[in-house]
Amino acid sequence: MKVLIVDDEQAIRDALGRKLSREGFDIVLCGDGLEGLRAFHAERPDVVILDIIMPGEMNGLTVCRRIREVADTPIMMLSAQAVTEEDIIEGLSAGADEYLVKPVRLNEFVARVQALLRRAQITTTEAEQGYNDGYLSVDLHRRHVYVSGRKIHLTPTEFKLLAVLMENSGRVVPQRDLLEQVWGREYIDDVYYPRVYISQLRRKVEPDPAHPIYILTEHRVGYRFEKQAPIIPKST
Repeated sequence: MKVLIVDDEQAIRDALGRKLSREGFDIVLCGDGLEGLRAFHAERPDVVILDIIMPGEMNGLTVCRRIREVADTPIMMLSAQAVTEEDIIEGLSAGADEYLVKPVRLNEFVARVQALLRRAQITTTEAEQGYNDGYLSVDLHRRHVYVSGRKIHLTPTEFKLLAVLMENSGRVVPQRDLLEQVWGREYIDDVYYPRVYISQLRRKVEPDPAHPIYILTEHRVGYRFEKQAPIIPKST
């Protein structure tokens, strides 16, 4: 697996690169956003690590948006300050999958990179590989999502979240189980993750995100996916 690390602080990118190299990853290091974007197109990495604040006009969020125009590669953002829900929502809107706050603990960093890769390698059961009610169409095998016939882009984490909920359709998935199944054991204490990711997912797939019909909240318990009756086309 190849990892692209883009950070203007040489000590940080070198330390992260050395750690991942010892874990068997191929590493590409870049010092600014423009260099990182060029390296992405040239190297085609399996994971991208992006510092948010970088010199020049192309910060981490801009690079993330540019990558999302052409690829679904998992992206982890590095933040130099405590991450709020607003920060996560901004990053999700740009296409990021993950946040990690500096200073980075190297063992945790490796664990989260590995978890990010696992989420990108979704597996589905033969019994539940798709869904189509005429408004929402999901092909779990091909990783395609359509809303009213228009293809919708989901990040690997958003897609994994939707897939887990669909595979348990009609049943409540407790928040702790979602954290473990979607993000991994490394995230079991990040209790705000499901809420902000569910909110982002609703913005993309629900007819009215403020009044969801597919992804429902069971207060203080978790979330469930509710199938809808198929839309029958009107005869002419």
